[in-house]
Amino acid sequence: MLIDAPAYDEKSEKLKMNLLIGTGVLVALLVVLAFAGFILGHGWLFTNLGAEHNVNNFFKAIEAKQYAKAYGIYYNDADWQQHPGKYSNYPLERFTEDWTTESPVNAPITEHHVDISKTDGSGMFGSGIIVAVRVNGTHKIFMFQNRADGTLVYPAMHVLQYGDDR
Repeated sequence: MLIDAPAYDEKSEKLKMNLLIGTGVLVALLVVLAFAGFILGHGWLFTNLGAEHNVNNFFKAIEAKQYAKAYGIYYNDADWQQHPGKYSNYPLERFTEDWTTESPVNAPITEHHVDISKTDGSGMFGSGIIVAVRVNGTHKIFMFQNRADGTLVYPAMHVLQYGDDR
């Protein structure tokens, strides 16, 4: 009956309303961020930014002629010099040659810009991320970062169509 109805608690009702509005705003913001990251080419919720940052650091090291540092980034092993035998199939000397005299752009790499990235491979979030980099102004290079171990692979298994490719 109405006689047994609890008394109206304005403070409690205001709290419930604020929680409801806050939750709605949070969900809307999450949806916007999810789609913004995808549309801008950085993955759902900008999840590819870590791989883009890693590839950016790799090319900064190449440009600075810090090939040992770039090699460590490539293998995701900053302490690679402690166990060089682990990478004997692709030694630093060959790596340096591949990124200098035999570089993918047939010239020394002097500038770069990370353009876009895309999740690739199998699994819910893909097995890796392809990062498109514009090198020396005009050449596109596609690097792949393996999600399992953070290593880089060149060339990536696929190329991305974007920008002036469309």
